[in-house]
Amino acid sequence: MPDKKKVRVTQIASGLGRKPGQIETLIGLGLNKMRATRELEDTPSVRGMIRKVAHLIQVEELS
Repeated sequence: MPDKKKVRVTQIASGLGRKPGQIETLIGLGLNKMRATRELEDTPSVRGMIRKVAHLIQVEELS
């Protein structure tokens, strides 16, 4: 089975004062503090979560 694509997600803005859905999405991505970084599989569900909080995170594609 070939290696799955991954994305590195880094939180660059605070979730404080954001809508509750955005805070929960950050938690779902495994981000809870500024500059927290996670490597996640590139799936449609993760992409949807990234799109919802795109203004709060930085995304890098990994090979």
